[in-house]
Amino acid sequence: MDTQIAPDGHLEVLSKAEVARLWDTSHGGLYQLFRSCALAVLNCGSGLDDGKELLERYKSFDISIVQRERGIKLDVKAAPASAFVDGVMIKGIQEHLFAVLRDILFIDGEILKNAHIDLETTEGVTDAVFHILRNANLLQPQISPNLVVCWGGHSISGHEYDYTKLVGYHLGLRAMDICTGCGPGAMKGPMKGATIGHAKQRIENGRYLGVSEPGIIAAEAPNPIVNDLVILPDIEKRLEAFVRMAHAIVVFPGGAGTAEEILYLLGILLHPDNAQLPFPVIFTGPASAEEYFQQIDQFIATTLGAEAQSKYKIIIDDPVAVAREVQAGIKTVRAYRKLHGDAYYYNWLLKIDREFQHPFAPTHANMRGLALHKNQPAHLLAANLRRAFSGVVAGNVKDQGIRAIEQFGHFEICGDPDIMHAMDVLLNSFVQQTRMKLPGKAYIPCYKVIK
Repeated sequence: MDTQIAPDGHLEVLSKAEVARLWDTSHGGLYQLFRSCALAVLNCGSGLDDGKELLERYKSFDISIVQRERGIKLDVKAAPASAFVDGVMIKGIQEHLFAVLRDILFIDGEILKNAHIDLETTEGVTDAVFHILRNANLLQPQISPNLVVCWGGHSISGHEYDYTKLVGYHLGLRAMDICTGCGPGAMKGPMKGATIGHAKQRIENGRYLGVSEPGIIAAEAPNPIVNDLVILPDIEKRLEAFVRMAHAIVVFPGGAGTAEEILYLLGILLHPDNAQLPFPVIFTGPASAEEYFQQIDQFIATTLGAEAQSKYKIIIDDPVAVAREVQAGIKTVRAYRKLHGDAYYYNWLLKIDREFQHPFAPTHANMRGLALHKNQPAHLLAANLRRAFSGVVAGNVKDQGIRAIEQFGHFEICGDPDIMHAMDVLLNSFVQQTRMKLPGKAYIPCYKVIK
């Protein structure tokens, strides 16, 4: 469908110079990035999780910027019909479109081209993430800690999805706000449940934050419940945004992307500088997911050891216990940050090693060259394991990764035999449980574990 839309909530007031810059940008190198992200937003709820297939299915889709004295309009051509109701674009999708435009322009102009932000240093990256989140109005200094980040797969069973809603509901009853990767499945369920909990408690300003990045947005298009969306420039900054904003993290069942998130978080928490820092982490799912978490726990034990296992709790089939554990953990976080003078809205004290910040390009050479052995500190092994799973995600759903697999064949993953065996077992379990792709599609592995 075709339409023109004006901003409402983002970019309402622009100078002539800003309008001119937007026009220049739409015809420059950023346009294809904006087009692909915009298409993913418009394709919300389609059941498609393949970036390459999405771009090829909507080859005639186009979006351009119309200059006006009062600001801008977006001229949208051949957009997915699911984004409209009776010929009018859904309000939440409109907001997400302008959020994408806001973030792409801000990152290009104020982060990547800013001489005062050095992305080659840990402090520079952390500052960059802070500025992107602040520009998107996601940092709220007047709110007591209550933000729960929920991770989990976009391809989960209906039973598991219902469980995520129950957990979200009990978190909402306790006035917790929700932040997720903003897609379907375990990213939508907690938000949906929390809306009911908030409504029952007459909480009218509940926050449902969605955090994404250009490479993953096609596979995890923002669900309509998200009322604050932000696009980070890459997966590493997206992950840092999660852990800097989070007051607690709840992990539901998922696939390679969820394993990547878990390894990222555990690698950070294993850093010696974070040994005393409270950070509530709970793995949870219905009774049917008990075996899944046993497999995750066994993988962590084999690769990272008992100290890593001590950084999380596993609670099976008890949403109330999860919510109470989160609530108690956040009280500890609040007391710690108050004692040490850290901000409630951005965890500055958290030490993130440069190995977790440097963008990883999942090329065939880089995947083969990963240091997957135990002759290194545990937090650095976690960083490399995270990269391996990031490559699997890229080969599964990202446009660039899928094309690389088509051209050069499988990613090869090699390392210590015991680590390779554990990884092979875990990845095979994801395949057998249909956690790699949405149901209805035969999964063809993009990787080969070399034992």
